Amino acid sequence: MLAAYGGREPEQVLELFSGEVGYATPKVDVRAAVFRGDGALLLVRERADGRWTLPGGWADVGDSPAECVEREVREEAGLAVRATKLLALWDGRRHGQPPRPSSVYKLCFRCEVLGGEAAVGTETAEVGFFREGEVPELSLSRATPAQVARVFEHLRHPEWPTDFD
Repeated sequence: MLAAYGGREPEQVLELFSGEVGYATPKVDVRAAVFRGDGALLLVRERADGRWTLPGGWADVGDSPAECVEREVREEAGLAVRATKLLALWDGRRHGQPPRPSSVYKLCFRCEVLGGEAAVGTETAEVGFFREGEVPELSLSRATPAQVARVFEHLRHPEWPTDFD
């Protein structure tokens, strides 16, 4: 089915799954919503595709999701942050993310800056803060326009509970 609907040859699909053993479970992607005092949102430009996204990446086994997102922001944007609230837990398939061979759960955390200076990392080409309505072209496998818009809504409504699917 993946080959037929994903535009790939059956051999390519088999190769994608050849290293997977055990029960199929979702991968976990952590993302950070870091705002400046003026309401501008931190985004990083990915070297991989030249587009922008919320800082983050795959969660590592042995670290909590909060530890993972804090490390990702430090590595990708040079800032020390503390995760303060889980804003959303999204199933990527339900939010317009491009198809993947595995299911992905995206955890988006509100983070506050503790220190550091904005700086690029090994996976990022640029770091910037953007106001709502000025968000550049996004790396859709990492964050969609609707997800970024929802993060701005959470900024305006800090009392809202966590979004989840």
